[in-house]
Amino acid sequence: MTDRRLVIAGTGSGVGKTTAAIGLMAAFARRGLAVQGFKCGPDYIDPTFHAAVTGRQSRNLDGWMFPADTVREIYARGGADADVSIIEGVMGFYDGRDPLANEGSTAEIALLLDAPVLLVVNCRSMARSAAAVVRGFQLLEPRARIAGVIANQVGSDNHYRLVQAAIEQECGIPVVGNLKRDEELHMPERHLGLVPAIERGELSGLFEGLAARIEAGFDLDRILAIAESPAIDVQDRLFAAAGHSRAGGPVRVAVAKDAAFHFYYPENLELLEANGAELTYFSPLAGEPVPQDAAGLYIGGGFPEQFASVLSANEKVQASVRAAAMSGMPIIAECGGFMYLTEAIIDTEGRRYPMAGVLPGEVRMQRKLAALGYRELTGMAGNALLGEGGLAKGHEFHYSVYEPPVAQAEVESEAGGQPAAPAPAYMSKGMRGVKPEGMATGNLVAGYAHLHFASNPALVGSWLDLCEAERENRRRIALDSVQS
Repeated sequence: MTDRRLVIAGTGSGVGKTTAAIGLMAAFARRGLAVQGFKCGPDYIDPTFHAAVTGRQSRNLDGWMFPADTVREIYARGGADADVSIIEGVMGFYDGRDPLANEGSTAEIALLLDAPVLLVVNCRSMARSAAAVVRGFQLLEPRARIAGVIANQVGSDNHYRLVQAAIEQECGIPVVGNLKRDEELHMPERHLGLVPAIERGELSGLFEGLAARIEAGFDLDRILAIAESPAIDVQDRLFAAAGHSRAGGPVRVAVAKDAAFHFYYPENLELLEANGAELTYFSPLAGEPVPQDAAGLYIGGGFPEQFASVLSANEKVQASVRAAAMSGMPIIAECGGFMYLTEAIIDTEGRRYPMAGVLPGEVRMQRKLAALGYRELTGMAGNALLGEGGLAKGHEFHYSVYEPPVAQAEVESEAGGQPAAPAPAYMSKGMRGVKPEGMATGNLVAGYAHLHFASNPALVGSWLDLCEAERENRRRIALDSVQS
């Protein structure tokens, strides 16, 4: 059996691999092919591009966040019924977590999947030198199958022919396509409103124009031939080991899903379902409260700051979230969800928008990135998701900073007691060291980190056990109330 798969890699960030990957997806989709998109690393925005042009849920592949077998399983599940899978790289081909190894890099994913690679090279102001760049990438990791080159930023047809001749003679691989300098093809910057704009269809024209240029400048038939690879032998472990039914029936978990909250790894939701959850989606933006029959609540990341005025005005939704937390309902809140649970979001102009107020303190938006990178998380005492000492991996990407309550000591003194303030949820290890992060109180766990449940699948079942226990407890209370 064979499988069509391609890694679209770059010599560095900003060389045009997103443009090439999305363009290829769009061009193949216009041929009527079922195209499956994948993204190397923990990004959410590029997969949103992929989904917009393919009509299919894109998935992340990450050699650091989960084991090699899990990478292969996620790939195989995602692309099982696709005609071709396009895997967009991250940063430069060899850039990852370790400058001395392939860990966390696009090269690692290409090796794990034995996937042919198309290397995107910015050829501006180069001719024969482009061959030296490509040759260096071939020599650094001989096991990698760099099977072709995409020449970006070429100035003319003649410039392209010079680059093509040099690379094909010196490197022994074909140059399968080119993109000429064209500012209209420039992908938009990753500003905070980008994902909602994609989902509203505002970039459809860009995608169509990109597909047309790819069709004109790429040898699509040859690229499909390069993509032909032996099928990967995969054992279905991640989900086969998880799936089971629950004696009391499926545990209903409410998931916030709208333009403000939409960053979820698909495997997180699928693992919940595989462990006996029934997911019920609701929209805080549309004024929908937490469903009354929910036994658990999951509020993912997104852009609540873009919709702060609407979220702030929906007091009924905020009240339902507070009631869920006070009742002991298990709650997971990540990044945007964490922001929503605080007392307020303050925008870059200083405007303050009250939020759910489940957690003390506020978040303040910044114009510059506040945090970016992988996180290795170790649960602290009271963490209802990981448990004390439990491990998980994920990442952070946010422009806001958390500000704790002002003069908390005076507030506690005036109250004449010691309120149960949330404790840190986990120790977070990143490139800059280890520090306590997040908040845990009762059955609520919140913080900036986006966890990938595939890094520790056991946490899903244990969290749903807690949801089930809380559901049964509420059933007993309701029954006792009726009988009394």
